[in-house]
Amino acid sequence: MTHQELREKYLSFFEAQRHKRIPSASLLPENDATVLFTTAGMHPLVPFLLGEKHPAGNRLTSCQKCVRTGDIEEVSDAFHLTFFEMLGNWSLGDYFKKEAIEWSWEFLTDKKWLGLDKEKLAVSVFSGDSDAPFDEESYNFWRGLGVAEKRIAKLPKKNNWWGPAGTTGPCGPDTEMFYWTGDEKAPEIFDTDDVRWVEIWNDVFMQYNKTIDGNFESLKQKNVDTGMGLERVLAVLNDKKDVYETELFAPIIKEIEKLSGKNYKDYQKEFRIIADHIKAAIFMLAEKLEPSNVGRGYVLRRLIRRAVRYGKLLNIQESFAHKLIASVLDIYKDVYPELKENKDFIEEQLVREEEKFGKTLEKGLREFERGIDPFILFTTYGFPIEIIEELAKEKGMVIDKDKFQKEFERHQELSRTASAGMFKGGLADNSEQVVKYHTTTHLLHAALRQVLGQEVGQKGSNLNSERLRFDFSYNQKMTPEQIKQVEDIVNEKIQEKLSVKMEEMNLGEAKNSGAIGLFAEKYGDKVKVYSIGDFSKEICGGPHVENIGILGRFKIIKEEAVSAGIRRIKAILE
Repeated sequence: MTHQELREKYLSFFEAQRHKRIPSASLLPENDATVLFTTAGMHPLVPFLLGEKHPAGNRLTSCQKCVRTGDIEEVSDAFHLTFFEMLGNWSLGDYFKKEAIEWSWEFLTDKKWLGLDKEKLAVSVFSGDSDAPFDEESYNFWRGLGVAEKRIAKLPKKNNWWGPAGTTGPCGPDTEMFYWTGDEKAPEIFDTDDVRWVEIWNDVFMQYNKTIDGNFESLKQKNVDTGMGLERVLAVLNDKKDVYETELFAPIIKEIEKLSGKNYKDYQKEFRIIADHIKAAIFMLAEKLEPSNVGRGYVLRRLIRRAVRYGKLLNIQESFAHKLIASVLDIYKDVYPELKENKDFIEEQLVREEEKFGKTLEKGLREFERGIDPFILFTTYGFPIEIIEELAKEKGMVIDKDKFQKEFERHQELSRTASAGMFKGGLADNSEQVVKYHTTTHLLHAALRQVLGQEVGQKGSNLNSERLRFDFSYNQKMTPEQIKQVEDIVNEKIQEKLSVKMEEMNLGEAKNSGAIGLFAEKYGDKVKVYSIGDFSKEICGGPHVENIGILGRFKIIKEEAVSAGIRRIKAILE
């Protein structure tokens, strides 16, 4: 089965169960400063899981682009990836455990769909604790479908529980499905420690709300949130021992073989790291993210530099990262057109970053020869940890790994804080202040277009309960007069105490009506349009205040450059 066929089969199956197909959201979360990247299909749907009405209805399905940075160190085994695609289906207060489990089993085993061998499948369910009971319902539904008792593992929270996204909010037990990848017959008893059992699907049942005092209350709106890793399932379906042997990686691996003159089978670790990291970097760059020393840009820089380092271990002397673009674009050309659209930017950034790292390597190595603290190579020069360890080994030095790891984690935390603005809550908890700031971005956007020109467009936003941050396209620094003018316009509108009106319509109708929206395509054919009087009209997922009179006084704290042609405003409500 090809990756195109697998995507289409999954989405078609759930469309047949009355789910609406929605497009993949951006890898960079909209209006959510709690995380750096979109990590799962549910991430863009948090407001709707919390009760907002989705324009497409209460049954949804998608294939979502994802990045998980916690797995970077684990990349090089058979199944961990930094960038991956998550197939998912959701029930927003509609069906629950019975239907979700039955459909999972049908899609996995029915010959019309994936036709997997039932004798090679096993599942796990939540075992229960003092917060919530054993998930007997899920257990019984699996037994009813014919899954043997010995093939159902009862596991604790760390294995079979999701959430909440923050310190409070929706959460609940999950049930996970595993496939036997060993050469011999699958054992009768499901041993969860045996790595040959590979997790392929996860059904989360959001049935509780964790309160501020740590209690678990039953949710009024119970949701289903599922996730199936496309790469893992593709490997299983095609009887591959690792995801790198599938068509989603084989052309990249082949290109690395050509560049290095070496065989994948002899250098699996190096090849896997290069292929994974450069693919992830290409997808990040397609979102116009640039390498930097903090937050998302730091992760991107680390991926590129780690890949380049492993290229050097394969004795690839010339710049090579950009030479892998063509194979990645060829794989995904019919799925993610943004890769081709931004090909020039991707190539320019990869070449620049690799050249910059080459100079940094030279400088850092000179400093290292002079006896510099190894950790400075990481914090100041951006050396991947592997390089530092290898250099220390060559010099006969012993690195205190515990101390290094603590410093490394502290540095990562600082990087995330600087970029993402760590805070309590966020859009993920639907806090009142964040909703106010979200509504204010609409007013700010409209005021900027009025003062600077209609060509100004939103390029992203980042909100927390302390402030809003708004990125927009503009080629020069705003003057103090322009900043005051924008401030005054927003405050005048707030004083008018205008109502926020919401209408649902088709995407085409919304655009024809004059509604604008950076993320319009992510919502599907039917969208929500929020109007604030005759002043602002945007396609948006919400949430918003009902009347802008409650916002308070708007004040711009800072206006600065982000990158070429992109400016950033930081503002507060007093």
